[in-house]
Order: sequence, then C-alpha cells, then structure tokens
Amino acid sequence: MSMLTPPGMGGKYRITGDKYPRMRRPRRRGRLVVGVVASVAALSLVGWGTLQLIDVFTGGGDRASAAGSRTNCTTKAGASPSVSAAPLPKPGQITVNVLNATARGGLAKKTADELKKRGFKIGDVGNATATYDKKVKGTAILLGPSSALKTSLPVLSTQLASPETRTDTRKGTELDLIIGNGFRSLTPKAAADKALTTLNAPKPTTTGSKKSCG
Repeated sequence: MSMLTPPGMGGKYRITGDKYPRMRRPRRRGRLVVGVVASVAALSLVGWGTLQLIDVFTGGGDRASAAGSRTNCTTKAGASPSVSAAPLPKPGQITVNVLNATARGGLAKKTADELKKRGFKIGDVGNATATYDKKVKGTAILLGPSSALKTSLPVLSTQLASPETRTDTRKGTELDLIIGNGFRSLTPKAAADKALTTLNAPKPTTTGSKKSCG
C-alpha cells in the first residue's frame, strides 16, 4: 500500500499527482435557511398588501384624514363685548301723570311731589278715570305708549314695588301712574336709585366661538 493511499480505502484508490481532492460539506442546510427567510419576507409583503387593501375598501384612509383635520382645528374666540341697547332715558326726560284710583284722598299729590324730588317731570295730578277708579287691586298700574315698554316704563317702575305695566295706543311719550289699593308709598329712594343704576348698566353681548380647520 502506498503511503499516499488514504486509510480505509483498502488500496482501491490511488492518488496521483501533487493535489488532493477536497471534501465539501453538503449545502442543503444553507439552502433551507435561505428558503425560510425568503418565505417570511414574502408572507410579510402579502400581509402588508392585504392591510392596505382593507384600508382602501373600508375607508381607513378617510378616517385618518378626518382625524387629522380634527386635530388641526383651532377655536377662535368671539368678538369683543358690545353694548346691546341704547341708554335708557333719565327721570328728567320722563313726564308722569299721577292718578289716584283709591278712596284715599290726597294720595296722588303726595306721590307726585315725591316723584318730582327724584327728578321726574310731573304732568296731570288727580283722580283716575272710571275705567280704573276703585278697580286697581295691586300697587299701581304704569300705562304708556308701546314705544315706552323698554325705555321709560322700566325707569318709572324702579320707583314702585311690583307695579303692573301696560301699553295703549296713545300719542306722545307721557306715562300714567295709576295708584292702586295695594299702594303704601314709593320705594325708598336709596333702593330706587340702586335699581335705576342696575337698570342702566350696559349689558355686553358676545358672539359664539368659531372653529377653523387648517
């Protein structure tokens, strides 16, 4: 047996020359790993594509867009406060006719004198007409034109406790104060002045908030 014969070959094979044959490892394991990696990548791509299709057909993109638009919405404050109505007339701009609808004598003159001290102009003073005489159960009835409903009538009403306010078709701006059976006296001046100040306080109005989306 030659020295160049590998052990275990029983001398059947001889190696000639100065090169030996290389013993290569099987490549099956490497191919298996490559195949597994390729399969995982392919499945990932398929899954991603499926999700994209689902979003397209179910409107997922629209939801995302809507959510984005809501996120970008900003709230803008309303306009600055502004006075909602013109100033009410002062007592010196209001003429009052004081009429007594009770059986108590001298009540109209006494009331008229006190209103004059508080700055009101006084017109007629006397007894109420038959329409109201002995028929007013409450404190008083304040009567004036419809244009006075939100102007001079509220000003005069600060001088009495819970008067009834009415309007008629009269011409002019004069008011009637018809004294009823429930009348005792005018509201104390301090309380009437406070009510008048509150009535004349400006009432601010603001516009609602607005949203703007970018």
